[in-house]
Amino acid sequence: MVSESLNKVISNEEFLQLIQEASSEFFKIYNFIVTNSPELTKKFYSNLMNEADHFEIFLDDHGARQNRTWIFFAELVASIRNFAIASFQLKHLIDRYPDYNIWDSEKEREEFTGEAVKTLDFFNEAIKSLFKTANAEAMSLKIIIPEERLGKEEFKEVAVKKQLPRNAEEERVINEEERILELSRKYRKVAKILREENLGRRRSVDELTDFIPSQMDEKKAQKIKNIIHSVQSDYDTYVKNTPIERTNENLKRIRGHISLPLHLMEMVRWLSHFYERHENQIRKGAVKEKIAQIIDKNTLLDRIVNFALFYSDKYLQKGNALAENILTSYVKNVQYELPVPHPLGFHARPSTYISLIVNEHGTDVSILADGQRFNAKSVLSIMEAGGFIADKGLKTVIFEGDERVLKDLKILAENNYCEECDIPRELNYLRILRNIS
Repeated sequence: MVSESLNKVISNEEFLQLIQEASSEFFKIYNFIVTNSPELTKKFYSNLMNEADHFEIFLDDHGARQNRTWIFFAELVASIRNFAIASFQLKHLIDRYPDYNIWDSEKEREEFTGEAVKTLDFFNEAIKSLFKTANAEAMSLKIIIPEERLGKEEFKEVAVKKQLPRNAEEERVINEEERILELSRKYRKVAKILREENLGRRRSVDELTDFIPSQMDEKKAQKIKNIIHSVQSDYDTYVKNTPIERTNENLKRIRGHISLPLHLMEMVRWLSHFYERHENQIRKGAVKEKIAQIIDKNTLLDRIVNFALFYSDKYLQKGNALAENILTSYVKNVQYELPVPHPLGFHARPSTYISLIVNEHGTDVSILADGQRFNAKSVLSIMEAGGFIADKGLKTVIFEGDERVLKDLKILAENNYCEECDIPRELNYLRILRNIS
Protein backbone atom coordinates (compact mmCIF):
# COMPACT_ATOMS: atom_id res chain seq x y z
CA MET A 1 0.00 0.00 0.00
CA VAL A 2 1.35 3.44 -0.94
CA SER A 3 0.69 6.09 1.70
CA GLU A 4 -0.75 9.40 0.53
CA SER A 5 1.18 12.55 1.39
CA LEU A 6 -0.56 14.93 3.80
CA ASN A 7 0.80 17.91 1.85
CA LYS A 8 -0.75 18.21 -1.58
CA VAL A 9 0.66 20.51 -4.21
CA ILE A 10 -1.92 22.90 -5.63
CA SER A 11 -1.68 24.98 -8.76
CA ASN A 12 -1.35 28.75 -8.79
CA GLU A 13 -4.90 28.96 -10.18
CA GLU A 14 -6.30 26.92 -7.30
CA PHE A 15 -4.43 29.02 -4.75
CA LEU A 16 -5.67 32.21 -6.38
CA GLN A 17 -9.26 31.15 -5.72
CA LEU A 18 -8.45 30.48 -2.05
CA ILE A 19 -6.56 33.70 -1.47
CA GLN A 20 -9.30 35.81 -3.01
CA GLU A 21 -11.56 35.27 -0.03
CA ALA A 22 -8.74 35.20 2.54
CA SER A 23 -7.44 38.62 1.49
CA SER A 24 -10.78 40.44 1.42
CA GLU A 25 -10.80 41.95 4.94
CA PHE A 26 -7.09 42.73 4.70
CA PHE A 27 -7.57 44.90 1.63
CA LYS A 28 -10.69 46.57 3.03
CA ILE A 29 -8.34 48.00 5.66
CA TYR A 30 -6.02 49.18 2.88
CA ASN A 31 -8.93 50.95 1.18
CA PHE A 32 -9.64 52.69 4.48
CA ILE A 33 -6.14 54.09 5.08
CA VAL A 34 -5.57 55.38 1.52
CA THR A 35 -8.66 57.58 1.61
CA ASN A 36 -8.87 60.97 3.33
CA SER A 37 -5.88 60.41 5.67
CA PRO A 38 -8.02 59.03 8.51
CA GLU A 39 -6.99 59.15 12.16
CA LEU A 40 -5.45 55.82 13.07
CA THR A 41 -6.67 54.70 16.49
CA LYS A 42 -5.52 51.92 18.79
CA LYS A 43 -8.59 49.98 17.67
CA PHE A 44 -7.44 50.37 14.06
CA TYR A 45 -3.97 48.99 14.84
CA SER A 46 -5.51 46.12 16.78
CA ASN A 47 -7.73 45.24 13.83
CA LEU A 48 -4.87 45.48 11.35
CA MET A 49 -2.62 43.45 13.62
CA ASN A 50 -5.17 40.65 13.86
CA GLU A 51 -6.11 40.64 10.16
CA ALA A 52 -2.47 40.69 9.04
CA ASP A 53 -1.66 37.90 11.48
CA HIS A 54 -4.54 35.70 10.25
CA PHE A 55 -3.63 36.40 6.64
CA GLU A 56 0.05 35.64 7.27
CA ILE A 57 -0.91 32.31 8.86
CA PHE A 58 -3.03 31.51 5.80
CA LEU A 59 -0.09 32.29 3.49
CA ASP A 60 2.35 30.26 5.60
CA ASP A 61 -0.04 27.32 5.79
CA HIS A 62 -0.05 27.25 1.99
CA GLY A 63 3.72 27.62 1.68
CA ALA A 64 3.65 31.09 0.11
CA ARG A 65 7.07 32.01 1.49
CA GLN A 66 8.56 28.93 -0.12
CA ASN A 67 7.12 29.84 -3.53
CA ARG A 68 8.94 32.28 -5.78
CA THR A 69 5.68 33.69 -7.16
CA TRP A 70 4.19 34.50 -3.77
CA ILE A 71 7.18 35.04 -1.45
CA PHE A 72 7.39 38.82 -1.90
CA PHE A 73 3.68 39.29 -1.26
CA ALA A 74 3.86 37.08 1.84
CA GLU A 75 6.82 39.05 3.22
CA LEU A 76 4.93 42.31 2.66
CA VAL A 77 2.00 41.00 4.72
CA ALA A 78 4.37 39.87 7.48
CA SER A 79 6.08 43.28 7.46
CA ILE A 80 2.74 45.07 7.79
CA ARG A 81 1.96 42.82 10.76
CA ASN A 82 5.28 43.79 12.42
CA PHE A 83 4.66 47.51 12.08
CA ALA A 84 1.02 47.12 13.16
CA ILE A 85 2.16 45.50 16.43
CA ALA A 86 4.77 48.20 17.05
CA SER A 87 2.19 50.91 16.26
CA PHE A 88 -0.39 49.39 18.61
CA GLN A 89 2.14 49.35 21.46
CA LEU A 90 3.17 52.94 20.80
CA LYS A 91 -0.38 54.26 20.40
CA HIS A 92 -1.24 52.58 23.70
CA LEU A 93 1.70 54.37 25.35
CA ILE A 94 0.72 57.74 23.94
CA ASP A 95 -2.87 57.31 25.13
CA ARG A 96 -1.93 56.01 28.59
CA TYR A 97 1.17 58.09 29.30
CA PRO A 98 -0.74 60.78 31.27
CA ASP A 99 -2.07 58.05 33.61
CA TYR A 100 1.25 56.33 34.23
CA ASN A 101 2.28 58.71 37.02
CA ILE A 102 5.75 58.94 35.48
CA TRP A 103 8.45 60.85 37.33
CA ASP A 104 8.85 63.47 34.57
CA SER A 105 9.14 67.23 34.42
CA GLU A 106 6.89 69.19 32.05
CA LYS A 107 9.81 69.52 29.63
CA GLU A 108 10.47 65.77 29.73
CA ARG A 109 6.78 65.02 29.15
CA GLU A 110 6.74 67.25 26.08
CA GLU A 111 9.95 65.69 24.78
CA PHE A 112 8.71 62.12 25.18
CA THR A 113 5.32 62.89 23.64
CA GLY A 114 6.96 64.66 20.70
CA GLU A 115 9.35 61.77 20.07
CA ALA A 116 6.51 59.25 20.40
CA VAL A 117 4.32 61.08 17.86
CA LYS A 118 7.29 61.41 15.50
CA THR A 119 7.90 57.67 15.76
CA LEU A 120 4.24 56.81 15.21
CA ASP A 121 4.19 59.02 12.10
CA PHE A 122 7.11 57.00 10.74
CA PHE A 123 5.28 53.74 11.51
CA ASN A 124 2.13 55.01 9.77
CA GLU A 125 4.06 55.92 6.65
CA ALA A 126 5.79 52.54 6.72
CA ILE A 127 2.43 50.74 6.94
CA LYS A 128 0.99 52.79 4.07
CA SER A 129 4.07 52.23 1.87
CA LEU A 130 4.09 48.51 2.53
CA PHE A 131 0.33 48.34 1.93
CA LYS A 132 0.58 50.21 -1.39
CA THR A 133 3.29 47.82 -2.53
CA ALA A 134 1.24 44.83 -1.37
CA ASN A 135 -1.76 46.19 -3.28
CA ALA A 136 0.29 46.57 -6.47
CA GLU A 137 1.81 43.11 -6.02
CA ALA A 138 -1.64 41.60 -5.44
CA MET A 139 -2.94 43.12 -8.66
CA SER A 140 0.05 41.76 -10.58
CA LEU A 141 -0.77 38.33 -9.11
CA LYS A 142 -4.36 38.72 -10.37
CA ILE A 143 -5.97 39.09 -6.95
CA ILE A 144 -9.13 41.16 -7.33
CA ILE A 145 -9.04 43.96 -4.76
CA PRO A 146 -12.47 44.59 -3.20
CA GLU A 147 -13.92 48.06 -3.68
CA GLU A 148 -15.44 48.17 -0.21
CA ARG A 149 -13.58 49.79 2.61
CA LEU A 150 -14.09 49.73 6.34
CA GLY A 151 -15.62 52.92 7.69
CA LYS A 152 -14.05 55.05 10.41
CA GLU A 153 -16.86 54.03 12.75
CA GLU A 154 -15.30 50.55 12.74
CA PHE A 155 -12.23 51.96 14.49
CA LYS A 156 -13.81 54.67 16.61
CA GLU A 157 -12.75 54.52 20.23
CA VAL A 158 -15.00 55.57 23.05
CA ALA A 159 -13.44 58.29 25.21
CA VAL A 160 -13.73 57.26 28.85
CA LYS A 161 -14.94 60.29 30.81
CA LYS A 162 -16.71 58.52 33.65
CA GLN A 163 -15.59 55.62 35.79
CA LEU A 164 -17.28 53.38 38.29
CA PRO A 165 -16.61 54.12 41.97
CA ARG A 166 -13.35 52.64 43.23
CA ASN A 167 -14.92 50.60 45.99
CA ALA A 168 -13.56 47.10 45.36
CA GLU A 169 -12.47 45.40 48.54
CA GLU A 170 -8.77 45.83 49.14
CA GLU A 171 -6.95 42.54 49.28
CA ARG A 172 -4.33 41.54 51.78
CA VAL A 173 -1.34 39.50 50.67
CA ILE A 174 0.53 37.06 52.88
CA ASN A 175 4.13 38.21 53.47
CA GLU A 176 3.38 41.36 51.46
CA GLU A 177 6.52 43.21 52.57
CA GLU A 178 8.76 40.35 51.44
CA ARG A 179 6.89 40.24 48.11
CA ILE A 180 7.47 43.96 47.63
CA LEU A 181 11.16 43.60 48.45
CA GLU A 182 11.52 40.78 45.91
CA LEU A 183 9.66 42.80 43.27
CA SER A 184 11.98 45.76 43.84
CA ARG A 185 15.06 43.56 43.57
CA LYS A 186 13.82 42.03 40.30
CA TYR A 187 13.15 45.51 38.95
CA ARG A 188 16.70 46.59 39.78
CA LYS A 189 18.10 43.57 37.95
CA VAL A 190 16.47 44.47 34.63
CA ALA A 191 17.44 48.14 35.02
CA LYS A 192 20.99 46.96 35.62
CA ILE A 193 21.06 44.98 32.34
CA LEU A 194 20.37 48.06 30.23
CA ARG A 195 22.69 50.24 32.31
CA GLU A 196 25.68 47.88 32.29
CA GLU A 197 25.36 47.05 28.59
CA ASN A 198 24.93 50.74 27.75
CA LEU A 199 21.84 49.99 25.67
CA GLY A 200 20.09 53.26 26.40
CA ARG A 201 22.68 55.62 24.94
CA ARG A 202 21.63 57.70 21.95
CA ARG A 203 23.80 56.94 18.95
CA SER A 204 24.81 58.65 15.72
CA VAL A 205 23.93 57.30 12.27
CA ASP A 206 27.41 55.76 11.90
CA GLU A 207 27.09 53.97 15.25
CA LEU A 208 23.65 52.59 14.42
CA THR A 209 24.76 50.50 11.44
CA ASP A 210 26.13 47.55 13.40
CA PHE A 211 24.01 47.91 16.53
CA ILE A 212 21.54 45.24 15.36
CA PRO A 213 22.27 42.37 15.68
CA SER A 214 25.66 42.84 17.40
CA GLN A 215 24.29 44.52 20.56
CA MET A 216 20.54 44.01 20.25
CA ASP A 217 18.41 41.49 18.42
CA GLU A 218 14.93 40.01 18.59
CA LYS A 219 15.91 37.31 21.12
CA LYS A 220 17.60 39.73 23.49
CA ALA A 221 14.70 42.19 23.29
CA GLN A 222 12.30 39.33 24.06
CA LYS A 223 14.40 38.26 27.04
CA ILE A 224 14.45 41.76 28.54
CA LYS A 225 10.75 42.20 27.85
CA ASN A 226 9.98 38.90 29.59
CA ILE A 227 11.85 39.99 32.73
CA ILE A 228 9.95 43.29 32.81
CA HIS A 229 6.68 41.42 32.27
CA SER A 230 7.52 39.16 35.20
CA VAL A 231 7.98 42.24 37.41
CA GLN A 232 4.64 43.64 36.23
CA SER A 233 2.95 40.30 36.89
CA ASP A 234 4.36 40.26 40.44
CA TYR A 235 3.10 43.79 40.99
CA ASP A 236 -0.40 43.01 39.78
CA THR A 237 -0.52 39.82 41.85
CA TYR A 238 0.94 41.04 45.14
CA VAL A 239 0.64 44.84 45.23
CA LYS A 240 -2.26 46.08 43.09
CA ASN A 241 -5.42 46.95 45.04
CA THR A 242 -3.80 46.33 48.42
CA PRO A 243 -3.78 48.71 51.42
CA ILE A 244 0.00 48.96 51.16
CA GLU A 245 -0.25 50.27 47.58
CA ARG A 246 -2.73 52.95 48.63
CA THR A 247 -0.43 54.27 51.35
CA ASN A 248 2.94 54.10 49.55
CA GLU A 249 3.50 56.75 46.87
CA ASN A 250 6.61 55.01 45.50
CA LEU A 251 4.60 51.84 44.84
CA LYS A 252 1.96 53.81 42.96
CA ARG A 253 4.62 55.40 40.79
CA ILE A 254 6.69 52.32 40.00
CA ARG A 255 3.83 50.57 38.15
CA GLY A 256 4.02 53.14 35.33
CA HIS A 257 7.81 52.79 35.26
CA ILE A 258 7.26 49.08 34.62
CA SER A 259 4.54 49.38 31.97
CA LEU A 260 6.19 52.02 29.80
CA PRO A 261 9.49 50.10 29.25
CA LEU A 262 7.48 46.90 28.78
CA HIS A 263 5.61 48.31 25.76
CA LEU A 264 8.76 49.92 24.37
CA MET A 265 10.70 46.64 24.55
CA GLU A 266 7.84 44.88 22.75
CA MET A 267 8.32 47.46 19.99
CA VAL A 268 12.07 46.78 19.96
CA ARG A 269 11.38 43.07 19.63
CA TRP A 270 9.15 43.34 16.54
CA LEU A 271 11.14 46.09 14.84
CA SER A 272 14.38 44.14 15.41
CA HIS A 273 12.68 41.10 13.88
CA PHE A 274 11.81 43.15 10.81
CA TYR A 275 15.27 44.70 10.59
CA GLU A 276 17.12 41.42 10.94
CA ARG A 277 14.93 39.82 8.30
CA HIS A 278 14.86 42.60 5.73
CA GLU A 279 17.31 45.42 6.39
CA ASN A 280 20.63 44.06 7.64
CA GLN A 281 23.34 42.33 5.66
CA ILE A 282 22.83 38.81 7.03
CA ARG A 283 20.03 37.77 4.69
CA LYS A 284 20.52 38.18 0.96
CA GLY A 285 18.05 37.93 -1.85
CA ALA A 286 15.77 39.83 -4.20
CA VAL A 287 12.83 39.93 -1.76
CA LYS A 288 14.98 41.39 1.01
CA GLU A 289 16.27 44.07 -1.35
CA LYS A 290 12.76 45.02 -2.48
CA ILE A 291 11.46 45.49 1.07
CA ALA A 292 14.63 47.31 2.13
CA GLN A 293 13.84 49.89 -0.56
CA ILE A 294 10.41 50.59 0.97
CA ILE A 295 11.52 51.30 4.56
CA ASP A 296 14.36 53.70 5.27
CA LYS A 297 16.98 51.71 7.17
CA ASN A 298 18.53 54.63 9.03
CA THR A 299 15.19 55.99 10.24
CA LEU A 300 14.14 52.54 11.41
CA LEU A 301 17.37 52.06 13.37
CA ASP A 302 17.10 55.54 14.82
CA ARG A 303 13.59 54.84 16.14
CA ILE A 304 14.62 51.46 17.59
CA VAL A 305 17.73 52.77 19.33
CA ASN A 306 17.25 56.50 19.89
CA PHE A 307 13.60 56.30 20.82
CA ALA A 308 12.48 52.86 22.04
CA LEU A 309 15.69 51.69 23.72
CA PHE A 310 16.62 55.19 24.93
CA TYR A 311 13.32 55.69 26.74
CA SER A 312 13.19 52.07 27.97
CA ASP A 313 16.47 52.69 29.74
CA LYS A 314 15.54 56.20 30.89
CA TYR A 315 12.33 55.09 32.61
CA LEU A 316 13.86 51.91 33.99
CA GLN A 317 16.58 54.00 35.65
CA LYS A 318 13.99 56.43 37.03
CA GLY A 319 12.07 53.43 38.35
CA ASN A 320 15.31 52.01 39.74
CA ALA A 321 15.55 55.01 42.07
CA LEU A 322 11.97 54.32 43.19
CA ALA A 323 12.84 50.63 43.73
CA GLU A 324 15.81 51.62 45.92
CA ASN A 325 13.57 53.92 47.97
CA ILE A 326 11.08 51.06 48.38
CA LEU A 327 13.83 48.66 49.44
CA THR A 328 15.20 51.12 51.97
CA SER A 329 11.76 51.82 53.45
CA TYR A 330 10.94 48.14 54.01
CA VAL A 331 14.23 46.57 55.08
CA LYS A 332 14.90 46.08 58.76
CA ASN A 333 18.16 47.75 59.70
CA VAL A 334 20.70 45.89 61.84
CA GLN A 335 24.21 46.74 62.99
CA TYR A 336 27.41 44.73 62.54
CA GLU A 337 30.69 45.63 64.17
CA LEU A 338 33.41 44.88 61.64
CA PRO A 339 37.20 45.37 61.66
CA VAL A 340 38.98 48.14 59.81
CA PRO A 341 41.07 46.88 56.84
CA HIS A 342 44.72 46.42 57.79
CA PRO A 343 47.29 47.73 57.41
CA LEU A 344 46.07 50.67 55.23
CA GLY A 345 42.49 51.19 56.41
CA PHE A 346 39.69 52.27 54.09
CA HIS A 347 41.75 53.32 51.08
CA ALA A 348 40.61 53.04 47.45
CA ARG A 349 40.39 49.25 47.02
CA PRO A 350 38.34 48.26 50.10
CA SER A 351 36.22 51.38 49.72
CA THR A 352 35.42 50.41 46.13
CA TYR A 353 34.49 46.85 47.11
CA ILE A 354 32.21 48.07 49.90
CA SER A 355 30.51 50.56 47.58
CA LEU A 356 29.99 47.92 44.86
CA ILE A 357 28.37 45.51 47.33
CA VAL A 358 26.06 48.15 48.80
CA ASN A 359 25.02 49.53 45.41
CA GLU A 360 24.39 46.02 44.10
CA HIS A 361 21.78 45.47 46.80
CA GLY A 362 20.30 48.93 46.41
CA THR A 363 19.59 49.78 50.05
CA ASP A 364 21.24 52.42 52.21
CA VAL A 365 24.11 51.38 54.46
CA SER A 366 26.00 53.67 56.83
CA ILE A 367 29.39 53.46 58.51
CA LEU A 368 29.26 54.71 62.10
CA ALA A 369 32.56 55.80 63.62
CA ASP A 370 32.88 57.66 66.91
CA GLY A 371 29.51 59.41 66.50
CA GLN A 372 30.01 60.24 62.80
CA ARG A 373 27.92 58.71 59.99
CA PHE A 374 29.25 58.05 56.47
CA ASN A 375 27.47 56.82 53.31
CA ALA A 376 28.66 53.32 52.37
CA LYS A 377 27.29 53.71 48.82
CA SER A 378 29.89 56.38 48.05
CA VAL A 379 33.57 55.54 47.59
CA LEU A 380 34.50 59.12 48.45
CA SER A 381 32.43 59.05 51.64
CA ILE A 382 34.01 55.73 52.71
CA MET A 383 37.52 57.11 52.07
CA GLU A 384 36.59 60.21 54.06
CA ALA A 385 35.55 57.86 56.85
CA GLY A 386 38.90 56.11 56.45
CA GLY A 387 40.78 59.33 57.18
CA PHE A 388 38.60 60.05 60.21
CA ILE A 389 39.01 56.47 61.52
CA ALA A 390 42.81 56.62 61.09
CA ASP A 391 42.96 59.91 63.02
CA LYS A 392 40.95 58.37 65.84
CA GLY A 393 42.99 55.15 65.80
CA LEU A 394 39.85 52.99 65.59
CA LYS A 395 40.22 49.26 64.96
CA THR A 396 36.54 48.51 64.34
CA VAL A 397 33.52 50.40 62.98
CA ILE A 398 29.75 49.84 62.93
CA PHE A 399 28.00 49.09 59.65
CA GLU A 400 24.26 49.80 59.79
CA GLY A 401 21.72 48.72 57.18
CA ASP A 402 19.94 45.80 55.51
CA GLU A 403 21.06 42.49 57.02
CA ARG A 404 21.42 40.94 53.54
CA VAL A 405 24.01 43.56 52.63
CA LEU A 406 25.78 43.40 55.96
CA LYS A 407 26.20 39.63 55.68
CA ASP A 408 28.13 40.16 52.43
CA LEU A 409 30.17 42.95 54.01
CA LYS A 410 30.99 40.58 56.88
CA ILE A 411 32.36 38.01 54.40
CA LEU A 412 34.42 40.78 52.80
CA ALA A 413 35.74 41.86 56.22
CA GLU A 414 36.59 38.26 57.18
CA ASN A 415 38.84 38.22 54.11
CA ASN A 416 40.42 41.56 55.12
CA TYR A 417 38.49 43.31 52.35
CA CYS A 418 40.49 41.23 49.80
CA GLU A 419 43.68 43.20 50.47
CA GLU A 420 45.92 40.13 50.15
CA CYS A 421 43.59 37.56 48.56
CA ASP A 422 41.18 37.17 45.69
CA ILE A 423 37.46 37.78 46.06
CA PRO A 424 35.80 34.80 47.84
CA ARG A 425 33.43 32.54 45.99
CA GLU A 426 30.44 33.71 48.05
CA LEU A 427 30.94 37.20 46.59
CA ASN A 428 31.48 36.11 43.01
CA TYR A 429 29.14 38.88 41.78
CA LEU A 430 31.66 41.37 43.21
CA ARG A 431 34.32 40.07 40.83
CA ILE A 432 31.99 40.76 37.88
CA LEU A 433 31.14 44.24 39.18
CA ARG A 434 34.83 45.02 39.71
CA ASN A 435 35.68 44.03 36.16
CA ILE A 436 32.83 46.13 34.75
CA SER A 437 33.77 49.19 36.81
